[in-house]
Amino acid sequence: MTAAPAFASDLWKRLAAYEVGPKGASLSFAARLARENRWSEAHAQLVIQEYKRFCYLAVTAGQQVTPSDAVDQVWHLHLTYSRDYWQEFCPNVLRADLHHGPTAGGTVERARYYDQYAATLASYETAFDAVPPIDIWPDAARRFGFDPKGLRVNPQDVMILDRRFAIVGAAGWIALGIVIAVLVGVFV
Repeated sequence: MTAAPAFASDLWKRLAAYEVGPKGASLSFAARLARENRWSEAHAQLVIQEYKRFCYLAVTAGQQVTPSDAVDQVWHLHLTYSRDYWQEFCPNVLRADLHHGPTAGGTVERARYYDQYAATLASYETAFDAVPPIDIWPDAARRFGFDPKGLRVNPQDVMILDRRFAIVGAAGWIALGIVIAVLVGVFV
């Protein structure tokens, strides 16, 4: 079996060798990404690899590409390393400018990004001769159906409960309230 077309390219070799951020920083790019997204550092490293694949597609696919939410988190953080991004990554690794163009919102934009994302997944399979990992690249229906309703929160400020446990817990409290009301009614 031959290697996927992407892996033989000079662009991929530059991407594979590239590391985001300053060398020797006490908080590496991967560690910061993991911390900001509540991922393990190992998972952050996997998502960084998928970001590199996305960047490869952005340069070579011949169409606009759309990242998964996880890959977009890497891209957002990379953009904050602006000197690295604009003075090293784009000119020396990609050899092209890669601008981030967020949606303007609305039904037409949602449909456009849905279609672009589906096409990105297809381009990924062609370029890398593999199906994108579903935990990093969910299908288009999940990416643009359920996930946009997600909300980023700081867990230091809020308590996050699994919906199933919250419903069972609420039912338990209601039942307890009924029991107390009945007992109070009996003793009054």
